[in-house]
Amino acid sequence: MIERTIDIPTKHGKTTTFIVHPERGGPHPAVFFYMDAPAIREELRDMARRIASAGYYVVLPNLYYRAGVLELGPNTTRERMFELMGSLSIPIIMDDTHALLDFVDSEAAASKSPMGAVGYCMSGQYAVNAAGQFPDRFKAAASIYGVQLVTERPDSPHLMAQAAAKGGAEIYFACAETDHWAPKEMVDALSAAVKGTNCEVEWYPGAEHGFAFPQRAAYKKDAAERHWERLFALWRRKL
Repeated sequence: MIERTIDIPTKHGKTTTFIVHPERGGPHPAVFFYMDAPAIREELRDMARRIASAGYYVVLPNLYYRAGVLELGPNTTRERMFELMGSLSIPIIMDDTHALLDFVDSEAAASKSPMGAVGYCMSGQYAVNAAGQFPDRFKAAASIYGVQLVTERPDSPHLMAQAAAKGGAEIYFACAETDHWAPKEMVDALSAAVKGTNCEVEWYPGAEHGFAFPQRAAYKKDAAERHWERLFALWRRKL
């Protein structure tokens, strides 16, 4: 495996980005891995490595670079984490996505299209928007216990999923049974909105928000392994 951590120029500065991909057999389909609220950490790098080991070129950008933050220290308060999370928006992250696409286009080890995107927690909406707003590039996107799944904004994930599916993408939503950030009524509204499109909304019974992260208290191994199976199957179909 080849790993690098590099600063990629964006409209707003430079995002420190973890890149990992197989050493042989390229070019490899690119997968953008959008971080969750607790920021970049070795747990996420290990997940990126798992994706890359299956034959993908993985891009894991730091989304908090505008605030000068890469990793959250042990003394970081929840209030500070939520402040950082609240400083982001879909348009801002789509600007970053555009810059990351420019970078991928310069990389011989990465194939240019079709591409995949996955986002956890706050970033599920970003992965779905990548597919909706860059339909010629992203043909598969997954939101894993994503938040703000149905909003009144034109870039709401339920609308972007519809748009992405019309453009030939496949969208997957993994939703935890216990999730304050995406309660059942929101998941039901999402399911109704994407019914009949190439989108799947899957309910994870007994799972809590954060179930995929092995170092989180909410980790649930069977649910986490199911989400990996769904992701790899999705990417095999579309990438």
